[in-house]
Amino acid sequence: MLSEDPTKKSLTELGVTDAVQLAHRFYELRARFQRELARASEGEGWERLRDEWVGPEGSVQSRILANWIRTAPEHLKAGLVQDLQNFINEVFILSAVLQPLDQLRATDAAKIESQFRNLRGLFDREVKECRDEVDLGITERFWISPKSGVLKHIAANWRKTAPRDLVPSIGREENKLKAHITREIAERRATLESGAEESALARERIDLSLPGVIRPIGSHHLIRQVFQEIEDIFFSIGFSVVEGPEIETPYYNFEALNIPEFHPVRDDMDTFYLELPLFSDKNAAKTPLLLRTHTSPMQIRTMEKQKPPVRVIVPGKVYRRDNPDATHSFAFHQIEGLAVDTDITFCDFTGTIEYFVKQFFGPSVKTRFRPSYFPFTEPSVEFDVSCPFCGGTGAAAAGGTCSKCKGAAWIELFGAGMVDPAVYGFVNYDAKKVSGFAFGIGIDRLAMLKYGIDDIQVFFQNDVRFLKQFP
Repeated sequence: MLSEDPTKKSLTELGVTDAVQLAHRFYELRARFQRELARASEGEGWERLRDEWVGPEGSVQSRILANWIRTAPEHLKAGLVQDLQNFINEVFILSAVLQPLDQLRATDAAKIESQFRNLRGLFDREVKECRDEVDLGITERFWISPKSGVLKHIAANWRKTAPRDLVPSIGREENKLKAHITREIAERRATLESGAEESALARERIDLSLPGVIRPIGSHHLIRQVFQEIEDIFFSIGFSVVEGPEIETPYYNFEALNIPEFHPVRDDMDTFYLELPLFSDKNAAKTPLLLRTHTSPMQIRTMEKQKPPVRVIVPGKVYRRDNPDATHSFAFHQIEGLAVDTDITFCDFTGTIEYFVKQFFGPSVKTRFRPSYFPFTEPSVEFDVSCPFCGGTGAAAAGGTCSKCKGAAWIELFGAGMVDPAVYGFVNYDAKKVSGFAFGIGIDRLAMLKYGIDDIQVFFQNDVRFLKQFP
């Protein structure tokens, strides 16, 4: 028996207020009984288990009578009594059909016939109590389901384990029982259908006017929320969203972005390389694969397929061989942006980035550029924004130095620049006719800055207490 026995409590203590919850409790009891029944292996074990469940004193049945039925609300009592009777019937039925015949002491044709006669009586009682099509369907599945019905258990536990001389008798009685069940169910179904209108009120055991059970609804992860906010901002000014594979080749991840094999910048962008399976053709050249270090490879793939004008952003997950700490992770998220057309200038680039930042952080923030270096942009810049926590003063509201910007009044956001003409050579663009800009935004960093989060690791820990703060 389970240590936590629901029949020792009243329905009120169990929180049962309607027929659906009551049916679920009986379903749990049936499942529990079948588990215990499967563990009973000896004859006295079956009998002891039956007494524990439907005996006259101290049994599950007696506790249901005392704790459930006697204290049940009036609107549940009638259905509860019937559910208990059906449950008792099923306990007796399963106690019989899950045992071999020798455990039931059915050792000759007469005793076997008596066992089948008892089953027919229990079935007849149950089918007559079916109040609607739902009840009848449950009864039908219980008796003749091909996977777990009573007839299935009879075949497995009675006929297949019986002595050879008793198999014909079991087979005959089994066929007679199946024919009886099929006939009685068909007749009961016809009776229910003919009297459907008259019995409509009796069949409405569930008050559908009552409020339903409210299920908790999930929400997007904070990283996904920031992704969507950034995508909406760029979509509003004519950018489209493209996505690409997280497993890339060195060509798209490095070389086509003007980072040749021995370029020193690869040391800062080291990543995870994949061990490829052996080829059937030993002479076939292997193409190395790696987990992408940025979403920039999709810029190359997009330009290969599309002639200017190009205006895309590329959101996704990226990987680098970083030791996890409060600001680093081996997996994080980026949005790369690319705009290529004729006569795109640095002023176009500046206006686009400032529009995005003010939409994301608010119109009061200030921006600035600092010279930097990236192999795939020239000129390259680092883009800073005035600290949104101290208002760009460098001082905390309570006094002292702002802990976010460390008193600098500025916070670095991301790198960007005008596309290096060398990159156009990899995609067959004419560098003399087109120009453009590119940028790479760390989504995790922007989320940390906007929402005051100190540790990047909380994005990956699935702590519900943290996630609930961002519905």
